[in-house]
Amino acid sequence: MGVFTYSLSKSKLICLLAILLASIVFLTACGDDGTESNNEDKEQGQAESEDQSATESEDVREISHAMGDTTIEGTPKRIVTLYQGATDTIVAFDVKPVGAVESWLQQPTYEYLSEDLEGVEIVGTETQPNLEEIAKLNPDLIIASALRHEEIYDQLTEIAPTVAHETVFDFKGTVELMGEAINQEEKANELLTAWDDRVKDFQGKVTEKLGDEWPKNVSILNFRADHARIYFTGFAGSILAELGFTRPENQQSDEWGIQLTDKESIPEMNADVFYIFNEEDPAVEQTFEEWKNHPLWDNLDAVKNDQVYMVDEIIWNMGGGIKAANLMLDDIYDRFELE
Repeated sequence: MGVFTYSLSKSKLICLLAILLASIVFLTACGDDGTESNNEDKEQGQAESEDQSATESEDVREISHAMGDTTIEGTPKRIVTLYQGATDTIVAFDVKPVGAVESWLQQPTYEYLSEDLEGVEIVGTETQPNLEEIAKLNPDLIIASALRHEEIYDQLTEIAPTVAHETVFDFKGTVELMGEAINQEEKANELLTAWDDRVKDFQGKVTEKLGDEWPKNVSILNFRADHARIYFTGFAGSILAELGFTRPENQQSDEWGIQLTDKESIPEMNADVFYIFNEEDPAVEQTFEEWKNHPLWDNLDAVKNDQVYMVDEIIWNMGGGIKAANLMLDDIYDRFELE
């Protein structure tokens, strides 16, 4: 009996040891699977985090401009434009600003932009933007001009990241700056390439048509209530120069132009072609008529050859953006009867 009891206990012990060993192996295997799974999850999460950090880092851009450097994150959606050329240009990017300054004429916005700017808040004028109204719009980008807004630049930066172009009429520079700032550099390149192609097309066609009569000397004239002006540079002047027009010898200055207060200075206007833009104002009309009726006017080459053209002041002088530039080029194509 005693011997039998001992043998049975020994068998149980062996069974128990076998079961225990099997359990340990099973638990170890399960533990290994869980650890490997957790490690894989951790590694995947870390990789995703690194990818996200890299993406965020790539989306943070340092924009150099006329007033310094500005950091911009992501793609701005709520944009305020503070000069006419910027308002024109942002429309060309197919973006509607949340706020813009009032136009000089045809208030609140120029007619050629009015449909695209419907519902946009007006935030003062180009020379006196309303900082409170701008802040209310909670913008994530402000596009300004050092020429107009240097004194309030620091205040603008307290509202939102602000970039500034040096002038208000360099439409190509505005396109480039805006493309960087709103994260649409590819679109900016498209706009500028299309412009360059049009310029080359015009140059080829006008040269073929006029031959030795090209290039033409041009004077850009503007009459005011108490004087006349000749523009050398500026928006229209820079475009005409790019197209291949030349300026008379007495207009080679890099200054914006000159004011003429004495009708005896009419000969200074002389050129092959006149492009004239005047404000619709009775006083301006009277001044223009008085200068045209002076005997010296009839001696000018453009007058003698019937090359005096009245052009749209808004498109040729005030729009300041790439849309206005293309409309101005359309006008010149038409006047030379080019297709």
